[in-house]
Amino acid sequence: MFAIVKNWVNRYFSQEEVVLLVLLLLTAMVVLATLGQVLAPVLAALIIAFLMQGMVLRLESWKLPHWLAVSLACLVLVGIIAALFFVVLPIIWRQVERLFNELPNMVSQGQALLQLLPERYPGLVSSAQIDDMFKTIGDELGSISQTLLTLSLANLPILAGVLIYTVIVPILVFFFLKDSDKLISWCASFLPKQRPMMRQIWHEMNDQVANYVRGKVIEIAIVAVVSYAAFLALGVNYALLLAVSVGLSVLIPYIGAAVVTIPVAAIGLFQWGWSSEFLWLMFAYGMIQLLDGNVLVPILFSEAVNLHPVAIILAVLVFGGIWGFWGVFFAIPLATLLKAIMNAWPTTEHQAEWQAKEASSSGVDSEPVAPAE
Repeated sequence: MFAIVKNWVNRYFSQEEVVLLVLLLLTAMVVLATLGQVLAPVLAALIIAFLMQGMVLRLESWKLPHWLAVSLACLVLVGIIAALFFVVLPIIWRQVERLFNELPNMVSQGQALLQLLPERYPGLVSSAQIDDMFKTIGDELGSISQTLLTLSLANLPILAGVLIYTVIVPILVFFFLKDSDKLISWCASFLPKQRPMMRQIWHEMNDQVANYVRGKVIEIAIVAVVSYAAFLALGVNYALLLAVSVGLSVLIPYIGAAVVTIPVAAIGLFQWGWSSEFLWLMFAYGMIQLLDGNVLVPILFSEAVNLHPVAIILAVLVFGGIWGFWGVFFAIPLATLLKAIMNAWPTTEHQAEWQAKEASSSGVDSEPVAPAE
């Protein structure tokens, strides 16, 4: 048994780079688990800087100096933040308050409609079951209302935290973009000079993750804007709230679109009933989902993520359960990273190949080394 374990360790952990990579991954997980809330502004700034790197490179391709490209990108970021806080969020908050005020009427209408089921299908459902279900829904709505009231009473610390984010994050993003080359070189100085496995993982992940994350942000924005325009044209109540929900639903493949269909259909049904307006709403919503899946996604994501749907759903569940919203957002990139690590993980049989690749990339001639026994 000891010999089997020793052979397995020698096969998969015989290189210094592998041990270093494992230590880096474990350290990152420990830091996120223990200091995640403290470092949240830094992590948010890193993510935003990563997303805006493409804008900086595009501005530099127009012959702008690096400092000017970074400054313009940060001004765009500040403008987006200001628009969110002073235009979008107040409208969403008013619509949420209005929705919760109208929820009791909606529940009553739904209960009246469902009370017809016991008359038509007495063997399947009874009036007592309908009453118990809506009693449970009423209790849940009461607890949600109490939570919102508590949140509104304690909004002063939350407001202070938001103000800290709005000040610190743009400043960090500016310096991350301005000194990106220096920061990358400084981090690389702690790594071994010969690191073929890390280079392969980096090259495999860099373009794919960058395209995915930026493309996903653009997809959310386009779907939300088009949905808002469609809902507004149709006169749907809570148009902006529903549009934001539809935009965020693209974060979760295969599940988000199905889940967000429920509130869209429910609000349309309570607003118009079974009418032509409701059918037009569902038609417009279906066209948005159809165009998103068949036109927008192929354009934005030139390189498809080669992951099985089961792997994608598991990644969303696991990483979303660990890191919440950001875990859901980065579920597919993290799953792709794990796949890249598994593909690039060196064994003793690959050592000669690794060293040959590293020598050719660095321009140094070296004789291949036989695999360790």
